[in-house]
Amino acid sequence: MTPEFSRPERLDAIGAGEREVRIAATEAERAALAMRFGVLSVERLDASFRVKRETAGIAVRGRVTGALVQACTVTGVPLNATIDEPVALLFVEALDDQEEVELDAGALDTVEIEGGAVDLGEAAAETMALALDPFPRSPDAEAVLREAGVISEDDHRPYSPLQDLKALMEKR
Repeated sequence: MTPEFSRPERLDAIGAGEREVRIAATEAERAALAMRFGVLSVERLDASFRVKRETAGIAVRGRVTGALVQACTVTGVPLNATIDEPVALLFVEALDDQEEVELDAGALDTVEIEGGAVDLGEAAAETMALALDPFPRSPDAEAVLREAGVISEDDHRPYSPLQDLKALMEKR
């Protein structure tokens, strides 16, 4: 299945030198991405990548920027959000079946190459999705929760079966 925002760069078209690739999602692609990621709308999604063949694979570095509208998880009120995320990926022929990999601060996230190309559009879409606030809240969300009887974590006191015994012992 082809992703909603697909911009494949064929491996045989990637030369030895670094080159810059700029992409932008169309209105139809943004509508499909909004549906896929469960947001009200994606107003803008752009990316600028530097693509370079390296010994280990195809290195892709750059930035993903965008604007979208999410719904408050409490009230449903539309909330504007912006995305401005760095990207550092290494596309490889096959991922190793290692259980754990130790990465240093400069390591690139590794993605498996599929279909003889690296899909820069899908990389941008996934970067956008990972940058989203998973629980966006409007300024009045806390008041709405309090009114509904939901207490905050700070106000929560776990029940202890011995707390009543302690009060009785202090009365004696």
